[in-house]
Amino acid sequence: MPEPTVGTTPPRVITIAGTDSGGGAGIPADLRAFAACGVHGCLAVCAVTVQNSLGVTGVHPIPAETVAGQIRVVAEDIGVQAAKTGMLATAEIIETVARTCDENGIGSGRATPLVVDPVAASMHGDPLLAGAALEAYRTLLFPRATLVTPNLDEVRLLVGHDVHDRDGQYAAARALQALMGGRGQYVLVKGGHLAEDTDGCIDLLYDGDEFLELPGPRFATGNTHGGGDSLAAAIASGLARGMDPVAAVRFGKRYIVEAVRHSYPLGAGHGPVSPLWAVRPWWDDDDQAT
Repeated sequence: MPEPTVGTTPPRVITIAGTDSGGGAGIPADLRAFAACGVHGCLAVCAVTVQNSLGVTGVHPIPAETVAGQIRVVAEDIGVQAAKTGMLATAEIIETVARTCDENGIGSGRATPLVVDPVAASMHGDPLLAGAALEAYRTLLFPRATLVTPNLDEVRLLVGHDVHDRDGQYAAARALQALMGGRGQYVLVKGGHLAEDTDGCIDLLYDGDEFLELPGPRFATGNTHGGGDSLAAAIASGLARGMDPVAAVRFGKRYIVEAVRHSYPLGAGHGPVSPLWAVRPWWDDDDQAT
């Protein structure tokens, strides 16, 4: 009997987030991005959502200690080189995630970087967070984050800035970074919802000292479901592969530009961004193994 083939273990990233039964966002989007970006994806489910391309009709949080247990067993056995959060659903889960990250060396200033995507609502406007959870984000997760990646709707909920132009984007970045409490912690204020960027999409990165504008194309598509999750997951993948935060954000930006370019329709609503541009179509090979 032949010996089993042993490959090289890739970097590992854990997503701490919610499900999407339609497969477009949340943990499904994260795991697709991880694979496309060359890392092994692990997961801790925080909530089960009932949703499809038209919207969210139910959110069912997982017990907080079950969330903690998922993070703990992965960190202790498999190990992770980066972590990201998505929909966390309740203040209790956010508090538990913050404590469990501390216990396992995850977060700013620790061995494992943490990307916080402060998911507060679906792209359809459906609420995904209980009210007290916003304050838990501000006081517990932001100070522990290596990078936070809010969109403009989340900026408004978190710091009260209703951003309509580039100056507002800069002011929001300053306000968000102040919640983090330290230099070298990064805020990426995404510009996808900024109306003035009709010909492009400029994301703004800020570390408390310097701003960096990251331009990209804007595509005429409504199929952008899971775009924020996928960007944060790609950035976490870059960090796990040893990139510094600026390089990791550039890496994530490249991934999401192509994922939106190749997005596809699905169902009667908004289709997802696609990781398939990064996948070699082995199924069309003439020399497939038999």
